[in-house]
Amino acid sequence: MTTLVVTLVALLSLLAAAAVSRRRGGTVVLTVSGASMEPTLRAGDRVRVRRSPGAVPQRGDVVVVEEPGPCRPGEGRDGAMARWVVKRVAAVAGDPEPPYLPAWDRQPSGLVPRGRLVLLGDNPAGSRDSRHYGTVRADQVLGVVVRR
Repeated sequence: MTTLVVTLVALLSLLAAAAVSRRRGGTVVLTVSGASMEPTLRAGDRVRVRRSPGAVPQRGDVVVVEEPGPCRPGEGRDGAMARWVVKRVAAVAGDPEPPYLPAWDRQPSGLVPRGRLVLLGDNPAGSRDSRHYGTVRADQVLGVVVRR
């Protein structure tokens, strides 16, 4: 697997409902699959995710985010249900753009735009992240991983 896909431990419909109703806080427990966050998180690890609507993650936070685009080569989005990935926040709005961002996503200012995040997997060789799909809207974040 090239990315870390997060699947719901409880009912999948509950996760879909949680994604739609981000206005409510609380926590969600998810199971990790994939290798993009190794060695921090491994396939089978369960993580508690704190949902904080409107809160902007900080640099260094590990977040669960709605998949920005197909993270698995050759796979499209079927639109039936949101897919979630786990990544680390490498840069936030106002930070200098990292050199590895795709050229098509670079800003004339050289800064990460307002409302956007740069996300990376801890296992660069096994992760599809902002190096591939550019910056991600901060409002795509489900929440911050608070513990394994």
